Amino acid sequence: MAQSSILGRIGQLVRANVNAMIDQAEDPEKMLDQLIRDFTDNIAEAEQAVAQTVGNLRLLEDDLREARDAASEWGNKAAAAARKAEEVRAQGTTTEAGRFDDLAKIALRRQLSFEDQIRTFESQVAQQSQLTDKLKDGLNKLRHKREDLVQKRDELVSRAKMAQAQIQVQQAVRDVSVMDPSSELNRFEERIRREEAQARGMEEVAASSLEDQFAALDTGEDELEVEARLAQLKAGSTVSTAS
Repeated sequence: MAQSSILGRIGQLVRANVNAMIDQAEDPEKMLDQLIRDFTDNIAEAEQAVAQTVGNLRLLEDDLREARDAASEWGNKAAAAARKAEEVRAQGTTTEAGRFDDLAKIALRRQLSFEDQIRTFESQVAQQSQLTDKLKDGLNKLRHKREDLVQKRDELVSRAKMAQAQIQVQQAVRDVSVMDPSSELNRFEERIRREEAQARGMEEVAASSLEDQFAALDTGEDELEVEARLAQLKAGSTVSTAS
């Protein structure tokens, strides 16, 4: 993945308005889980990008160090050749002195070439270091934001479950209030009272019927007594007439 691309994706995720995304989601829990997966995947990509960038930086630093060593070495060779040329020239060997001057010039040209490389490598190292710092900073922000997201996910899921349980309880309470079971109990109690009253009525009817029977029995006995006394009266009247 290109470094500019991973930087763009890191910036997009770091700037993501998680709260707005949660508000718009039909299922916030699933959306949070997906966000965590996205952060995890991008963290893995960012880690690879950072590792590659750091590796490139270390290569450039090695190249810079080698160029500096080479420039220093060729500078030393140029200085040595120049000293040798002066020594030989002092001895009167002009031709040999010129040869050492030419060697010094060659060494100086090599030194200049490596100094150009040094400037190029220094610029590249600075750019690569800046890019590495940005990637590391973005990676750390991704890690922190993922940790915050995981904590927020756990908190929100717990709160959502508690809220759902409260809604169910309140719904049950509302349903009970709408049903008003006291009215059902009142109707049931009224029916029992009517049945109890009916039972008492039947008891009273049964009792009155029994009293009537005894009353009728008493009335029959009285009539028998009346008939007996009437017979006695008649018998006494007959006896009196005969005498």
